[in-house]
Amino acid sequence: MGSCILVKFMRAIVLLAALMCGQCFFTAAAAARCAADAPVQRVQLREVNLAYQSIGAPSDPALLLIMGLGGQLTDWPDEVVSALCEQGLRVIRFDNRDAGLTTWAQAPAAGNLAFQVMRYQLGLPVAAPYGLGDLAEDALGLMEALDIPRFQVLGASMGGMIAQHVAAMAPQRVSSLILIMSSSSAPGLPAPSPSLLQLLARRSAPDRAVALEQQADLLAALGSPQVIDDRQDLLRLAAQSYDRAFNPEGATRQILAILAEHSRVALLNRLQVPALVIHGTADPLLPVMHGVHLAAHLRGSQLRLIPGLAHRFQEPFKAPLLAALLPYAKAHRDAQGVLARL
Repeated sequence: MGSCILVKFMRAIVLLAALMCGQCFFTAAAAARCAADAPVQRVQLREVNLAYQSIGAPSDPALLLIMGLGGQLTDWPDEVVSALCEQGLRVIRFDNRDAGLTTWAQAPAAGNLAFQVMRYQLGLPVAAPYGLGDLAEDALGLMEALDIPRFQVLGASMGGMIAQHVAAMAPQRVSSLILIMSSSSAPGLPAPSPSLLQLLARRSAPDRAVALEQQADLLAALGSPQVIDDRQDLLRLAAQSYDRAFNPEGATRQILAILAEHSRVALLNRLQVPALVIHGTADPLLPVMHGVHLAAHLRGSQLRLIPGLAHRFQEPFKAPLLAALLPYAKAHRDAQGVLARL
């Protein structure tokens, strides 16, 4: 009798160990699949050779990340990318034209930023080498090249503006929109301070050291008043971006693309795509009313305001950002999977 009980006990221990090892295996496999150091690949589009990363299983529902002004695909925090992937999503991030490792076949001429800003302030048309719609066509071209017919879109700042165009251009392909710290660009919304605009427009630098100091100044100004930035951390972030790619003329052209588009309210009113708008209450560049106004013109959208969040992915706010992002992305991943099987 005693030996029988011992045998059953040992079998239970073996089974439990096997289950635990299996769980460890699947956890390790998921971590490897969602590692954010996937190789950077390239795809040739109309005018640009686009650099991108694909993280996750090719068979998983896709989530396209679109970065903001002057940003590179590496400006999406790796832990955020991996966390999204671990929801069962294939996460694709890329360098917009005029940013990062994406290159032109023949780059357009740089515009006169000071002159065009003056025209913008006077309510006059702004001349830009390309528009936000062209950047949206780049994003759609990437997804066509990857043969991904339907996907979610997550855009930050200017990336959220581009995402709005993507949804308008291909409503049948976009299953949901997630817009972080973005805007409708409608007239009358609160403007950033002139000092912040000066930092944003200060793109040229005589050497690497000056460029790093300028970028650190900008990062500090875009941060939350609730967070005291370490200057060396800001310089390290600036160095990572500079050493990967430095393209001040490209950032100028992206600014012109934003200024050339005075409002997307009519476009937003036409959209019928599920949308989540996330905005910080301490955003110095696009104050919180930009997010409120954006959500108000997206039919049926959800609005999540994060206290203290500014216009950067700062460490103290990653947890509340993920708490807003992950359930929504997962829910629409599941809905996307159901539609694909119908």
